[in-house]
Amino acid sequence: MQGIIPVILSGGSGTRLWPLSRELEPKQLLPLVTDRTLLQDTLVRTQGLAVDRLRPPIVVCNEAHRFLIAEQCREIGVRPHAIVLEPAGRNTAPAVAVAALMAEAAGNSDRGREGVPTGEADRGREAAPTGRADPILLVLPADHVILDTGAFVAAVEVAMEAAAVGKLVTFGVVPDRPETGYGYLLKGEAHGGWSQLMHFVEKPDLPTAQEYLASGRYLWNSGMFLFTARAYLDELERLAPEMLAKCRAAVAAADRDADFTRLGAAFLECPADSIDYAVMEKARNAAVVPLDAGWSDVGSWAALHAVLDKDANGNVLRGDVIVEACTNSYVAASDRLVAVVGLDGIIVVETPDAVLVMDAEESQRVKQIVDALKAAGRSDDLL
Repeated sequence: MQGIIPVILSGGSGTRLWPLSRELEPKQLLPLVTDRTLLQDTLVRTQGLAVDRLRPPIVVCNEAHRFLIAEQCREIGVRPHAIVLEPAGRNTAPAVAVAALMAEAAGNSDRGREGVPTGEADRGREAAPTGRADPILLVLPADHVILDTGAFVAAVEVAMEAAAVGKLVTFGVVPDRPETGYGYLLKGEAHGGWSQLMHFVEKPDLPTAQEYLASGRYLWNSGMFLFTARAYLDELERLAPEMLAKCRAAVAAADRDADFTRLGAAFLECPADSIDYAVMEKARNAAVVPLDAGWSDVGSWAALHAVLDKDANGNVLRGDVIVEACTNSYVAASDRLVAVVGLDGIIVVETPDAVLVMDAEESQRVKQIVDALKAAGRSDDLL
């Protein structure tokens, strides 16, 4: 039986959630939505998959985050198959190639009980049968929010049907508004719960996004994927053979210790391309599964505000905060009292060393503040 290996991509820096998200502790390692971090929520979410097929995850990250990630996995009782350390970020296509090579090498050997959280989630689970087969990779960014785990699991089950006939599957979020901040996916011929993927579309302007929404044929590009390791590696061999060769060399030269796998220097020579650009946009066997599960990439403070529970005035309040006559706002205090009066649609985030105040509609521009701090040489204390 084919095993499902979650591949968790945890290399991002989350600059649009500054000043809370920092380079050494980015958003995926913070408890922004639940009492667990986004990384932990992502790992726990996969435990809803078929227990007889689920295998320990592979987490891909950078050197600076290795101890935080290992500790956060231990906190929820997950023992990864590997925590893979990139010597430098090369975007998602090489990261997934490395995971696919490692998964294929491991095959579907005896799962035992590694990687399964203890407690309620562990009840009634038994070791999977031994054997070797082409593993299925479920590729998930570590920093996404999915509010409806049941709908997520159902979409993965549909995606596995497509992967069983050799498809490279991406998950397309069912849009609920004419969003200009996401790329889109055009659905083609339907095959039960999944469809052929016709093509990717760049972030549209508002009139175009409105047309996409009205047509019912377009989905948001979520950046989540499912395919067998061999199907992905075969397409990468066809489309980006140099990248695959460098990844093979990096895995062959990897240094492994108890917790971490440090890739060889050849990884530094990989082209830095996304899965979308390197593979999915040119693949001959791409498919898409609709996902309607309360998804968000929490790519801004406004996006985080949107997914959190709010008070009667539409406010999200965190920490020692007092508001008066405020509506539709996010106010968070880490180190001192923050008081806000008479404002609508604002973001206020206080940390021990910085305060951010802005109109929620301008939340995508936080990255410009981070860029300005870097240009001013202030990265040691504020980034």
